[in-house]
Amino acid sequence: MAKKKFKLFDAILSVICVVFVAEAAAPAAAIGNSQFFWWIFLIITFLLPYGMIAAELGTAYDDEGGLYDWVRRAYGKKWGSRVAWYYWINFPLWMASLAVMFPSTINLLTGSEMGTLPSILIELAFIWIVVLLSFSRISDSKWILNLSAFIKVFIALVLGGLGIYTAVTRGAANEYTVQSMLPSLNLDSLSYISVILFNFMGFEVITSYASDMENPRKQIPQAIIAGGIAIAVIYIFSSFGIGVAIPTDQISTSSGLMDSLQLLIGKNGVFITIMGILFLVTLFGNMVSWSYGVNYVADYAAKNGSLPKVFAHENKKTEMPTGSAVMNGVVASALVIVAPFLPNQDLFWSFFGLNVVTLLLSYVPLFPTFLKLRKIDPDRERPFKVSGGPVKLRLMVILPMILLLVSIILSCVPLNSSADELSSKGPLAIGTLIAIIIGEIICHMPSKDQKSEEAKE
Repeated sequence: MAKKKFKLFDAILSVICVVFVAEAAAPAAAIGNSQFFWWIFLIITFLLPYGMIAAELGTAYDDEGGLYDWVRRAYGKKWGSRVAWYYWINFPLWMASLAVMFPSTINLLTGSEMGTLPSILIELAFIWIVVLLSFSRISDSKWILNLSAFIKVFIALVLGGLGIYTAVTRGAANEYTVQSMLPSLNLDSLSYISVILFNFMGFEVITSYASDMENPRKQIPQAIIAGGIAIAVIYIFSSFGIGVAIPTDQISTSSGLMDSLQLLIGKNGVFITIMGILFLVTLFGNMVSWSYGVNYVADYAAKNGSLPKVFAHENKKTEMPTGSAVMNGVVASALVIVAPFLPNQDLFWSFFGLNVVTLLLSYVPLFPTFLKLRKIDPDRERPFKVSGGPVKLRLMVILPMILLLVSIILSCVPLNSSADELSSKGPLAIGTLIAIIIGEIICHMPSKDQKSEEAKE
């Protein structure tokens, strides 16, 4: 039997590659100075409990079903189906959002505007390269995960460093007072908190790499803890660099990272081109790293009758879940082809916003699942176990759940009838409603076993 290739260092880099999302820096920075309060507050109240819960569940139930299997064990097939659906559909939405970012980034680097057809062709190429890469085993593709993690850290450190240098030499771009650092509890600012929460998601993806690890029961919690600390530091440093050097109203939500670099050191030059190319490479790394977790979950759920059978197709030689991968490509391709005809032309934010909401929806049942499995499966071996009494554990469950639910509501529900609110949140609310309806149809579909029992009766 061949020795596993996925070592602890690879696992830590994979956590960084999966969880650290470079392109989400701009929407987070758009919150303003209060983003720093929210980063620190959400690291303590969400990132830490979520990381520890994922580590415990991932080592206690180390199969490829991940989040879906944990929820299914605790609350049954219907809730498992809902989680599997939301967890899967977020991925082609995210892939479409990054696909439309690809040509827009090239436009920024070249200073020209390519036509609709060349843009769509580039977007489709991005989507299907990701799909093809996801056909390979994780251990065979670790080079792109490691490379992407290194590049992400490099870009974040450069951006943070340039921002601090610019602020020191030219002065801070935004006024820093105690009042400005405190959270502004207006609805517009609060709606961006979901983006910060999205930036923390993905720890459970590393648990789907278990079959390619040397010692998953040790490596999973070690990678989550080490990677989580590194990610928190990187996020705060890079966010500070953007926030201290660039006026908030100049940050674009659709191309903010490259815009930020151009505002700091100029629009043209070899350095900007190199950074742009490196940024585009990280987009592939994001998609490939997430595709494994999403595809394994969808494949596992389909085998258990919780998703349509098309998701259960596997490559006979590599045993990789190709059915889900192809469906990712089909849905993302349909979105980018239809996108030019949509009325809202901030396409990145349209797809990315719905991606964020559906992903957050899939995590809501995770936290009560943690307590439920502790109760109904107390004798299960837990190589990593979250310490603490009943009060602490309940706080670790209730607070992240509240944050998720509030973020979802503020992100997609128009809370007033203004034209801006309806135009920005209206399409997102409709998309979310459609996703929920489809999810309910899927979770109420009878499985093959149920159909057989009904036929016998």
